[in-house]
Amino acid sequence: MDRTASSRFDTGFDRTSSRQHSAVEIERELNRLESLAKMMDARFGVPGFRFGFDSVIGLIPGIGDAAGGIISAYLIYRAHQLGADTDVKAKMVRNAGFDFALGLVPLVGDLGDVYFKANLRNVRLLTEHLREKHGIGMVDVTGDARMRDVTPKNATAQKRR
Repeated sequence: MDRTASSRFDTGFDRTSSRQHSAVEIERELNRLESLAKMMDARFGVPGFRFGFDSVIGLIPGIGDAAGGIISAYLIYRAHQLGADTDVKAKMVRNAGFDFALGLVPLVGDLGDVYFKANLRNVRLLTEHLREKHGIGMVDVTGDARMRDVTPKNATAQKRR
């Protein structure tokens, strides 16, 4: 069996095709990205706040911030593969860049990682965007109470016609 590095990390998306992904495929990928974002930004909790591996590895000068930046870049890359618009990807880059730059400042950056949570912000942005773009069938994977109604308002009216 010939296993290459790329086959071990294949997530089921065809990187060479421009085909549209189904709502189910997008939903599954958003769940994966949400799990990764939660691990990086909100895995652990102490009374009053939650933090993730991004805050913990950020304590290692240089290396920790670079590792966190790589994970953030991966989320943006997956957003691109899912068909996110340029403005959404630009917002995601801005969030990740701010988080990375903040992390370069000793101590202040570590505290900033606890409160800013760029990865969760980016997955929330991506989820909202893909819900609007693909419409019915998308579900909220972020757990944000503001995002419970997943059916676009105009889709309900179109169904009744």
